[in-house]
Amino acid sequence: MSPSGLAVSDDDRAELESWLRSSTRSAGSVERARIVLAVADGSGTTATARALGVSRPTVIKWRDRFAASGIAGLDDQPRSGRPKTIDDAAIIAATLDAPPDRLGITHWSTRLLAGELGIGDATVARAWRRYHVQPWRAETFKFSTDPELEAKVHDVVGLYLAPPRNAVVLCVDEKSQIQALNRTAPMLPMRPGLPARATHDYQRNGTTTLFAALEVATGRVTDQCYERHGKAEFLDFLKKVAKAYPRRKLHVVLDNYHTHKHAEINEWLARHPRITLHFTPTSGSWLNLVEVFFGIITRQAIRRGSFDNVAQLVEKIRTFIDGWNDRCHPFTWTKTAEEILPHATRQRTSDARH
Repeated sequence: MSPSGLAVSDDDRAELESWLRSSTRSAGSVERARIVLAVADGSGTTATARALGVSRPTVIKWRDRFAASGIAGLDDQPRSGRPKTIDDAAIIAATLDAPPDRLGITHWSTRLLAGELGIGDATVARAWRRYHVQPWRAETFKFSTDPELEAKVHDVVGLYLAPPRNAVVLCVDEKSQIQALNRTAPMLPMRPGLPARATHDYQRNGTTTLFAALEVATGRVTDQCYERHGKAEFLDFLKKVAKAYPRRKLHVVLDNYHTHKHAEINEWLARHPRITLHFTPTSGSWLNLVEVFFGIITRQAIRRGSFDNVAQLVEKIRTFIDGWNDRCHPFTWTKTAEEILPHATRQRTSDARH
């Protein structure tokens, strides 16, 4: 019998000491072994708690558990409370069903579904995490209904994968209504552990439209900003692009915006046969690689900017594109038309599932 009154047999002591050396035992088991051995060696409750960095109730709990049941008393006991009465499969099945009309909601939250099933919301959350179900998320999609979809995809993708010899392939579009926004307070710079922060409110100081022509083979961009984006501006920009590539055959990829097909544009093209326009399918502007560049300039130069007027915005765009052209790189298309088309149209099938 130890001075503390906690009896530990030689076999139990050897077992507990092996727990201390084990690399597979849980940290909780090792802590309990230390508590029992310390108390058995005569350490008081307060001294043991202080030495091991635990609370007095913890020392008392495991001391008494060992005294009552030996080493078996150091095992985890079943948790109190009502046992789980619904499995994850039932939770996921209920999540995938539309909520009843009486709730007036479009999708489930953890608390609403838990209340409907009579379980805890933490149980629902665990099931959602386990099966990667996220009812609060929604994405959009759109199928092209262009009757010339297949021909246009083959045309544009063919230019990317096998451009004509001695010709330049350009992707042209306009990014309209770029706002010159001025934040109501200076941005707070990034700090360790904190992102850069800007005020939510701002002042609008006008807009501009960026016309850009991306050379696929090099990534170089020809640009011009205009106040509007009508046929006159588009024709002026085409003339600038033609001047930037003199005596070269140009194949220009465009979307179906009506100004791109205006009679004045067609008349000018008839006088300049070295320039050929290629149109992406309706709802298929993602085929136009200049859209990738527009995403880059938005993220890296425009979105976080603060501009007192349109002139500052245009200067920022100009500076970014000058820097881009110094470090530009080819835009490489990898998918064939045959790989794209099955995903660009709604599949026709008689085996519809409901």
